[in-house]
Amino acid sequence: MRPVRGRRSGRRSRLPMLRSMSVNDLALTQGLRDTRSTLAAWNRDPGPVIGAWAAGSLAISVALLLAVWAVAALTTPDPTPLFVAGLHYPAEFDDVLLVLARNSLVLALHAMACVAGFIAGSSLPLTAERYTGVWRWVHDKAGPLAIGFVVCATSFSLFTQAYVLGGGASTLAAQLDMSAGMLLLTLAPHAIPELTALFLPLAAWVIASRRGDWHQLLAATFVTVAFAVPVLVASAFIEVFAWPQLLA
Repeated sequence: MRPVRGRRSGRRSRLPMLRSMSVNDLALTQGLRDTRSTLAAWNRDPGPVIGAWAAGSLAISVALLLAVWAVAALTTPDPTPLFVAGLHYPAEFDDVLLVLARNSLVLALHAMACVAGFIAGSSLPLTAERYTGVWRWVHDKAGPLAIGFVVCATSFSLFTQAYVLGGGASTLAAQLDMSAGMLLLTLAPHAIPELTALFLPLAAWVIASRRGDWHQLLAATFVTVAFAVPVLVASAFIEVFAWPQLLA
């Protein structure tokens, strides 16, 4: 009798785990289905979607540059000199890799914001519908908390970039005996495309969150990163090999 009871008990103990696995599998399947249908819809008419992302990303980029200008104008230049590749020493391919590494971290942060928005706004509510009691409460609260974390993380990223870039612009402008505004004008030809590419995932997140289209964010992650990478590569080469000549 004991072995029989043990086997029945084992089956019962596995039921919650099997139920959890089936719920997670269903959420994953639904997420992949939403992503495929979203990509198919965008492929039929990509203009409005990409245009909205580009406009939103451009607006964020211009706002950041204005914030950098304000910080640079209000910041006391650091006496420690800054050295620019191609201006103070010969530029090499390694300098391009350094720029790409820096920008890749920012792009990854914004892309993860899209993924987190998809999980918090689409997958978690779908999973929560199949739970009751405490687990239902946990899943209901996890989504808004995750979205709040994304908002805080991206806001921190923007403020940090404005502060760091503004301080560097102030120092470099004083070092080159030019105004911070003039320095930013020399940066604009490559900085605006670069920043617009970096903020594409963030713009997609903002647009989807306002419309409640959380299920589209996984597709948006793939598309925005695919558009951003070649722009970032081109901008890195311009920054390293062309911008110093403009400064000189």
